[in-house]
Amino acid sequence: MKTLQELTRKNIWDLAPYSSARNEYAGREARVFLDANENPYNQPFNRYPDPLQLELKAALSKVKGVPAENIFLGNGSDEAIDLPYRCFCNPGVDNVVAIEPTYGMYKVCADINDTEYRTVLLDEQYQTTAEKLLAATDEHTKIIWLCTPNNPTGNCLNRDEVIKVIEGFEGLVIVDEAYSDFSTQKPLRTELAKYPNLIVLNTMSKAWGCAAIRLGMAFASEEIITIFNKVKYPYNVNQLTQQQALEALKDPFEVDNWVKILLQERTRMMDAFEMLPICHKVYPTDANFFLAKMTDATKIYNYLVDKGIIVRNRHRVQLCQNCLRITIGTKTENSELIAALRQF
Repeated sequence: MKTLQELTRKNIWDLAPYSSARNEYAGREARVFLDANENPYNQPFNRYPDPLQLELKAALSKVKGVPAENIFLGNGSDEAIDLPYRCFCNPGVDNVVAIEPTYGMYKVCADINDTEYRTVLLDEQYQTTAEKLLAATDEHTKIIWLCTPNNPTGNCLNRDEVIKVIEGFEGLVIVDEAYSDFSTQKPLRTELAKYPNLIVLNTMSKAWGCAAIRLGMAFASEEIITIFNKVKYPYNVNQLTQQQALEALKDPFEVDNWVKILLQERTRMMDAFEMLPICHKVYPTDANFFLAKMTDATKIYNYLVDKGIIVRNRHRVQLCQNCLRITIGTKTENSELIAALRQF
């Protein structure tokens, strides 16, 4: 790969980050806090949170099997998606490559940051090759985006091809593993030491059932994490989020049980959809959702909305014509959806 200095925008590499009051005495004991212009009343919410979330990173390190110094935490995965553009992509000059279809925020952030967004269309099995992805790059390509399991298709990308991309690309490869807890494929975050150009995203929103607290994470080399920390807002993860995440991490076995139940329900739901006359095809999935090709996705979607049941209409997405994306809910919610569709 190119050196990290070559990949980083010059103004970011030279940036002197904001030094927060909490950073300046880090590692030392303190009792009286008269440094940050805080109100001394209304404890504990009167104090700024730990800007580097050290306690939370230590807890996540044990669960995720990644050293704390290789973890960045953000306000949802969206912050971890936006930061690479701000750190590495020169507006109006650089470009990124992504598969299509995939999660829409990669393109939104590219557009916000004035970065060309190039796509490589997946095949009929929702797969691609390293050769196709690398062929779409040029000397101004800074990032290749890969989502696996992919959204909205649900399937894992071929791991061997992903590795070929990482090994064959001079820039950064970002692999979004938001749904990896539902997959049997080995997560790439465990191989960061092998690949200095790899960034892996994850989230508390899916398997951990914590979408409301907005906690996303990026796993990468310590050097990349240092650059992210230079650019992020000083207190980007609030104290309430940190506290709730620490509470959730105390019982990872409960999450394992949720995943087991959801996978059982996923099988039941996919089998039920295959029996519906209005369903043409159910696509394989490694996530907590599946894609189903319907006779008329928009008409069925509107029918369900009238019933108070909300799914995702993906009809206008490339390669997903007449497809609905179905998230796996509780057994009761899932049964209500099937019952409604049987009456369509």
